Amino acid sequence: MSEVKKVATRESYGKALVELGKLHENLVVLDADLAGATKTGLFKKEFPERHIDCGIAECNMMGIAAGISTTGKVPFASTFAMFAAGRAFEQVRNSIGYPHMNVKIGATHAGISVGEDGASHQANEDIALMRTIPGMVIINPSDDIEARAAVFAAYEYEGPVYMRFGRFAVPVINDNPDYKFEIGKGVTLREGTDVTIIATGLCVNSALEAAEKLAADGVSAKVINIHTIKPLDEDLVVEAAKATGKVVTVEEHSVIGGLGGAVCETLSAKAPTPVLRIGIQDVFGESGSAAALLQKYQLDGEGVYQQVKAWLA
Repeated sequence: MSEVKKVATRESYGKALVELGKLHENLVVLDADLAGATKTGLFKKEFPERHIDCGIAECNMMGIAAGISTTGKVPFASTFAMFAAGRAFEQVRNSIGYPHMNVKIGATHAGISVGEDGASHQANEDIALMRTIPGMVIINPSDDIEARAAVFAAYEYEGPVYMRFGRFAVPVINDNPDYKFEIGKGVTLREGTDVTIIATGLCVNSALEAAEKLAADGVSAKVINIHTIKPLDEDLVVEAAKATGKVVTVEEHSVIGGLGGAVCETLSAKAPTPVLRIGIQDVFGESGSAAALLQKYQLDGEGVYQQVKAWLA
């Protein structure tokens, strides 16, 4: 059996920016002294005149990006998710969100899989924060292929976009000729009749692994990849909930305010359905390897399988 290709989505982000930069001269990239980690250094090497290092001043960087967007250029402001959504929240809200500026935020090192950097750097609240900003599009790609597609789609979209990328190398799962990325549209990866597992980001692969294990137990699980948290594909969520009668959400994020919250809000209004929210259960993370942390917080395939199995029982 051949080894599964694995790529960190932050790598995909950096490479996609270079590809876009060759096509569009109005693309500008900003970073906050983290070009090596966010992989925007790839763009800097290719287009040094279109890369701005704002230093360790993320709040200022968001303001600069907002200003640049008024000149007809398309700025991609990049830093760790903890700093993009956390430290610079006010500037993102007031300088980018409120005037609906055409700024793209590339937030890398999101979630528990940041690993050894620990709780201070593990942004498990960023989706919740960004969801509260009116008009903000939120994309959380599941693999290399989807991350590249997300960057290209963000450029074409007129308005603010928050993209969430990871440090941990994850399996490539969308390498098929039929794959199509569209902002606001979920993707059904596996049909099922007993339960719907709705996942986002690196947890999409975990959901697929869990579905395989459930199938061995005689449980038919539908798997949906929700790469766009906002706007949520409500029609797909409601349709799946009505078809299977039970829904599980899986995310590398707090169960409060993220994918689980968005799905529950939709279903409570349109199709009341029992929901199990799998994610970070209102706790801070800790230091450790990404793989060990995903296992401890039950976000790997086995962990998701065990939680779904227990819930259905």
